[in-house]
Amino acid sequence: MIVLVDGRPMVAEGYKALFAKQGFAVEALCPSEAELWRCFVGDEQASSVEAFLIGSWDKCESFIAELRSQCTIPIIALIEHRSLADTLDLFAAGADDVIRKPVHVREILARIQAIHRRKEITPRPKTSPDIEVYFDGSDPVVGGKVLELPRRERRILEYLLSNKRRVTKSQIFNAVYGMLNEDVDENVIESHICKLRKKLRHCLGFDPIDSKRYLGYQLCLPARNSNDGAEVVKPERVGELASAA
Repeated sequence: MIVLVDGRPMVAEGYKALFAKQGFAVEALCPSEAELWRCFVGDEQASSVEAFLIGSWDKCESFIAELRSQCTIPIIALIEHRSLADTLDLFAAGADDVIRKPVHVREILARIQAIHRRKEITPRPKTSPDIEVYFDGSDPVVGGKVLELPRRERRILEYLLSNKRRVTKSQIFNAVYGMLNEDVDENVIESHICKLRKKLRHCLGFDPIDSKRYLGYQLCLPARNSNDGAEVVKPERVGELASAA
């Protein structure tokens, strides 16, 4: 999930629709809503946020500074006009990147993943010998072939790959549908994962998604042994392999 803060509803809703076409959920907040969100959001909800996109308003620099003091989540500032002074001020406040609008959402997604790689928050796109994801709206490569997935299933796979630990159904729902979406029942995640694991099992010959009741889901990444044979990695070793990737 991406949190977008902008004082102009039309701009925020426009970007929200564009990101939705790429399969990414966006929470569009006005500055006052963002201040409340920053103060009261819980750890589980915050863990579902992949990046903050901050538009221009009078106190955006102080908001970025306060946000940066609370988390390491990528912060990208969106500016209307190119200005060296404004750009330097935004970087000084804590922004990871400053982009001038208009900009294509695919470029924003690519920049978010570049920040994640630098911060070592997410694994590299090729996270195992058999599963390759791109985090930019492209379909994954599974078992050496492109696997066409509906956008929700693709986002779930990306989210599972980007987390080294087990994640709950609520965390997946927040990442895929957004925290404020009241039109969709959280249990829809179970249906998406059921369909996703069947497709992955067909391509890989085994079920890579480990699930435990009340604890959540985790991706069991395959590794190669010295004889080039495949072995299924136990869930508790996923973090070690992702760190070494």
